[in-house]
Amino acid sequence: MFKKIAVCAAVLSLGIGQTMAQTAAPAAPPPAWKQGMPAEMANSTLAPLAGKLTVTPAADIPLNKLKLPPGFKIEIWSTGTPGVRAMSRGEGGKIYAGTRGLGRVYEISDNGKERSSRVLVDKLNQPAVTMHKGSLYVMAIDKVLRYDGIEANPNAQPVDMTAAFKLPPLQHHNWKYLSFGPDGKLYVPFGAPCNICEPGAEYAQIRRYNADGSGMEVIATGVRNTVGFDWHPVTKEMWFSDHGRDWMGDDTPDDELNRMSKTGLNFGFPYCHATGVPDRDIKKDKPCDGVTLPVTNMGPHAAVMGVTFYTGNMFPAEYKNMMFVARKGSWNRTKKLGFDVVVVNTDAEGKNAKVTPFLTGFKDDADNSFWGRPAYMLQMPDGSMLVSDEQLGAIYRISYAKP
Repeated sequence: MFKKIAVCAAVLSLGIGQTMAQTAAPAAPPPAWKQGMPAEMANSTLAPLAGKLTVTPAADIPLNKLKLPPGFKIEIWSTGTPGVRAMSRGEGGKIYAGTRGLGRVYEISDNGKERSSRVLVDKLNQPAVTMHKGSLYVMAIDKVLRYDGIEANPNAQPVDMTAAFKLPPLQHHNWKYLSFGPDGKLYVPFGAPCNICEPGAEYAQIRRYNADGSGMEVIATGVRNTVGFDWHPVTKEMWFSDHGRDWMGDDTPDDELNRMSKTGLNFGFPYCHATGVPDRDIKKDKPCDGVTLPVTNMGPHAAVMGVTFYTGNMFPAEYKNMMFVARKGSWNRTKKLGFDVVVVNTDAEGKNAKVTPFLTGFKDDADNSFWGRPAYMLQMPDGSMLVSDEQLGAIYRISYAKP
């Protein structure tokens, strides 16, 4: 009798334990990209576009679909670098490029006839790169490395500079775009750790540092996610792209192109978007008061990336000091937008901005599909321009000859 009671008690205890365990198990949180999605869009099929993180042979790239203005020519410059993003050229001619999902940094060499590449460093957390005075700076979410003399010495070992930069840890929108400015300082964005939120003191900003990581200054706030900037060739003012938030509908808010006329400006996030759109979820009285509005909108959810002022002599004279902007392309939009490179014609103060298509053909409007995603530009010494395609891991060269 006692044995039966003990067995029953054990079974009951086991059942209760299993029930409690099942009840106590927390539901998996939604992915970060769904944050801010309203209840009425819960069944939306929109989701970030998967990258093709394997090598695409040159023969499989439909270059004939790409279109440029008369006189311009595009060719495949290199392949075999999946996920390639922002590029930086060393004084010896080697090009270095970071990635996001793959965690790689590539070194691309050119012998004058063909290009070859190697993985310089792997398994970092979203590394970006820039060259400065013969040294390659690599910044990931949680690490900063400097490779001195890397072009001449392929086995150069990195100097770990992580401690000096005191990097904030959150990952969402924390991929870095790196560039040294005209003042010799390193400029780095720290995006918002969310789709839409009050980001806290360490995020949604642009910083600059001395080359050794000292002297950190926050030079702009209210910047949701810039992943590209450049300095005007005449005024030396910074201009930068910025991604608008998701889940406010197909057509709002726009991505932005901003001009930083001085340090300390607030560009609106999270309360005010684009050219004066109040946020739906994060509210405050007079949300756009004191906000520096963009030079121009760049299209809703277009994923504006690289920003490059053209200073070369190969392209026609009207392109001198004109801005090239890559739009990698939308995911949070029913009809795809972007997947191109545009030029922005404006005066030095950002007035009367006009956005014009330049490189198109990566998407097909007829079936709402795409095959490539242009991400960054790099002007070469001869005045030609390289364009990285993150989707296919290719780099294209654009040149010009008078028709």
